[in-house]
Amino acid sequence: MDMDDVTMEELEEALRAITSTIDKCEKVEPKLKQGTSQHTLLVRRIKAFKIATMLIRRELERLG
Repeated sequence: MDMDDVTMEELEEALRAITSTIDKCEKVEPKLKQGTSQHTLLVRRIKAFKIATMLIRRELERLG
């Protein structure tokens, strides 16, 4: 799949889905003990999702 094959609507839907996942992860994070593999994985996952949202927003602006 190439970015040229993705529609603006698909990007918007992906952004909504990722934003929802970030919110859910951030609610769970305080419940996990710092230093555990679960906590580390969740923190890294949140960061990756935030990077993805920035890239999607950049692409939406480019298409906009």
